[in-house]
Amino acid sequence: MDCFACYVPDMLSPGTTAQADPPTPVVPLPRRRGIEFTLIVLAVLLSVYGYCDVGIARTGSVPPGAVGYGAGLGVLALLAHLAVRLRAPYADPLLLPIGVLLNGLGLVLIYRLDLETPDDPAAPTQLVWSTLGMGLFIAVMVLLRDHRVLQRYTYVSVVSALVLLVLPIFFPSVNGARIWVRVAGFSIQPGEFAKVLLAVFFAGYLAANRNALAYTGRRVWRLQLPTGRVLGPILAIWLLSVGVLVLERDLGTSLLFFGLFVILLYVATGRTGWIAVGLLLAVCGAVAVGWLEPHVHSRVEDWLHPFASIEAGLGPNQLAQSLFSFAAGGMLGTGLGLGHSILIGFAAKSDFILATAGEELGLAGLSAIFLLYGLLVERGYRAGLALRDPFGRLLAVGLASIVALQVFVIAGGVTGLIPLTGMAMPFLAQGGSSVVTNWIIVALLMRLSDSARDRSGTATAEGIEGVRGGATP
Repeated sequence: MDCFACYVPDMLSPGTTAQADPPTPVVPLPRRRGIEFTLIVLAVLLSVYGYCDVGIARTGSVPPGAVGYGAGLGVLALLAHLAVRLRAPYADPLLLPIGVLLNGLGLVLIYRLDLETPDDPAAPTQLVWSTLGMGLFIAVMVLLRDHRVLQRYTYVSVVSALVLLVLPIFFPSVNGARIWVRVAGFSIQPGEFAKVLLAVFFAGYLAANRNALAYTGRRVWRLQLPTGRVLGPILAIWLLSVGVLVLERDLGTSLLFFGLFVILLYVATGRTGWIAVGLLLAVCGAVAVGWLEPHVHSRVEDWLHPFASIEAGLGPNQLAQSLFSFAAGGMLGTGLGLGHSILIGFAAKSDFILATAGEELGLAGLSAIFLLYGLLVERGYRAGLALRDPFGRLLAVGLASIVALQVFVIAGGVTGLIPLTGMAMPFLAQGGSSVVTNWIIVALLMRLSDSARDRSGTATAEGIEGVRGGATP
């Protein structure tokens, strides 16, 4: 006993107390706003360089508006950065620079195409819409302090989205689709705003009913089907929104909403069977609409036979001209301002603006653009993985998926991978509603990424080492 006591005197001596472990050291999380500012400066400089390059290639001199363009874009980006620094100091430092670079590149491409159509300039109007979009970005940063507030407006969001989707039915169609609201020379595309509202609704409803969706109902084959009381409301809303879009012949947005619905349902339940069911329904719906709807059927025929009009002696159609543009670009492109994608026609600045990028920047430039989109989507998914609340996780995944699906649908259409559907390439294409909506999406993703990190700005040393070792920050 004495021997044992000499080894463990603290345990046997009366009156002694065990010493508490020292407190875990607390260290501040890096805010990374300096990295964001540096990347924003680089994005503005690249955009101004592209603007000057177009002018030199076309006229041999720097465009007279280069200084104003660079100053305007730089001031807007700086104001957005200050809003993030003050209101979301722990937000992801890559999202805002990516948005600035893509928006700046879009303005350059539209300005380049304006030189071919001096009677129909679009760049000044696009710059005004970009200013409004970045203004709304700042407003979201300042006014929305907690993303969970949006969950209170789940049903308000869906009602507002349905109103926006129905509204274009009462206005004349444009290029075969009823997706525009035109009043006194002013036009907007309500479906662009509806997709954000539907993402809020899907995230809010699925977060509230995720357990019932995943674990109740009957099992059919390998798929757990929830009860109609739980799945019925969200399925009815989705069918109604897609039905309205089919009546408006806006099948690109219909495909986007369908993909968003399936992705969020899978994320909420963790059931891979929903992906198979979603793909099956998408194929069946596409085949049915492709046969029954003449406008869609003509696009399917153009996709199957892109050079049929050339063989018939009618000249190349839009898809054929787009394929020619990509082929002419080669690996490094013809150079900004030196392509001929304007031959595509009226949609060169909107649906087919990616063809201009492919021809004048080549495969290398086009790959860089796709990498920017991929990085934007990845950072959105990363924020969703780091969030603890189900609503925030689903909203982050939904918003990032909107960008991913839209890029896939547009890029697949203009390259001949899938039938062409009329949609706007995020940030690049002409379209005020699109650029404003995409800035709102970036703002919400930044708010979500800020919430995903410690709001107090501190973390334990072990947590920091875990992040450096590969854990999600």
